[in-house]
Amino acid sequence: MSGKAIQVFVVDDHQLIIDGLKSILQDEEEVTFVGGANNMQGTLEFLSQNSVDVALVDISMPEHSGIEVTKKIKELYPRVQVLALTMHEDINMITRMIDAGASGYLLKRTNMNEVLEAIRVVAANEKYLGREVQAIMMENLTHRDLETIVHPNAPAALTTREKEILNLVAREFSNEKIAEKLFISERTVETHRRNIFTKTNTKSIVGLIKYAIRNKLISQENEEEAQVR
Repeated sequence: MSGKAIQVFVVDDHQLIIDGLKSILQDEEEVTFVGGANNMQGTLEFLSQNSVDVALVDISMPEHSGIEVTKKIKELYPRVQVLALTMHEDINMITRMIDAGASGYLLKRTNMNEVLEAIRVVAANEKYLGREVQAIMMENLTHRDLETIVHPNAPAALTTREKEILNLVAREFSNEKIAEKLFISERTVETHRRNIFTKTNTKSIVGLIKYAIRNKLISQENEEEAQVR
């Protein structure tokens, strides 16, 4: 998304929400509000004539739910990333929205900084679950799932993007250089780095590199460079 503002479209049956987000987003440099709709018909008409990067979609709407709207968006406009912005915090609703094709899920009571962070992440073709949503999902994990996640011998389940960034960190690339190379913003790089440290349970670059080498999370070339240092 480097060089151009992320084009955001809002789908919500409450016009007040659309107008509120428009007012907030118009002051952002990296993100721009391009339009809004209150239902599926209005959404599809707008997408057929305008370029959109991220659609913020509510779930509770008349006629067609946000889940149905998301399925149709991904069917007709697969490059548009859908970010759920809703009051629903039920695990079944979360999983259904993600199964429909949403790249992220946020609760409406979240703060605007997290909304902006989520927009940047999903615009870079990555996944984003709000902090409260992560907590809800963790509470619904089975004991076996939890054991798999916290087992000390299991390597961290990093995304493809996180592995790319980890390899560049191992080569001593700065956040600025990583952003340039991967065509994403520095804020997005910082978000991924925080996630990497959290997933690997490490607190320093040295500790992270040791962990990555031990679990074969970086390429052989980068591993040799890291071992030399």
